[in-house]
Amino acid sequence: MLSSTQFWVDVFKIIVIDLLLSGDNAVVIALACRNLPLEQRKRGILFGVAGAITLRVVLTFFAVSLLSLPYLKLVGALLLIWIGIKLIQPEEEEHGEGNIKADTHLWGAVKTIIIADFVMSLDNVLGVAGAAHGNATLLVFGLLVSIPLIAWSSQLVLKLIDRFPFIIYAGGALLGYVAGEMLAGEALFKTLLDAQHVLHWLIPAGCAFLVLVVGKWLAARKTAKARVIDLLDEQVPSPHDKS
Repeated sequence: MLSSTQFWVDVFKIIVIDLLLSGDNAVVIALACRNLPLEQRKRGILFGVAGAITLRVVLTFFAVSLLSLPYLKLVGALLLIWIGIKLIQPEEEEHGEGNIKADTHLWGAVKTIIIADFVMSLDNVLGVAGAAHGNATLLVFGLLVSIPLIAWSSQLVLKLIDRFPFIIYAGGALLGYVAGEMLAGEALFKTLLDAQHVLHWLIPAGCAFLVLVVGKWLAARKTAKARVIDLLDEQVPSPHDKS
């Protein structure tokens, strides 16, 4: 089988398809890991990518059954919108002694990556499964080969985020757009969308806009709250000042 030309052609097709469909996943990984300490970023990317790819392999074997479940795309789209809003929030500053340990941040990032990948993979796995022609060995091999490629692209996005912070909002909008595409593919809205074709692009665009507006509003509230806390901390006299 390994000596078959068709086998390697199919492997190449799977890798290309997986990379093309995983551009949004690379953005999620980068956004989820951007607030980690520098020494933990590579670990976050490694664990996140490994978990996401493993999950995608498992999902592929159950893709048809999963996508036949009623309202699954609707629930997935709502979850993805929430993740997009969450990921564009600024890093919370820690006040007092209740500091969060670094490893909590790490596993929190990994959890976010895997949840987002689960949602976005519901559609993507069908394309990869089709290229594998039902060959489980071919499918798993092709996906595993793509792991370092996806990890590299995630690190590239991370470096771009450090240099151009506005990419965070672009990533959030992308997640909103993907969520809108899932909504547009929900069987519940099929009759409406068949009658109004403009909704096929209007819904994704609207979801992207929603993520940006709500995310920006929550970020502004969080920043204002942090400033109030800092101001109150400055006004409350320290016990050492009472002597």
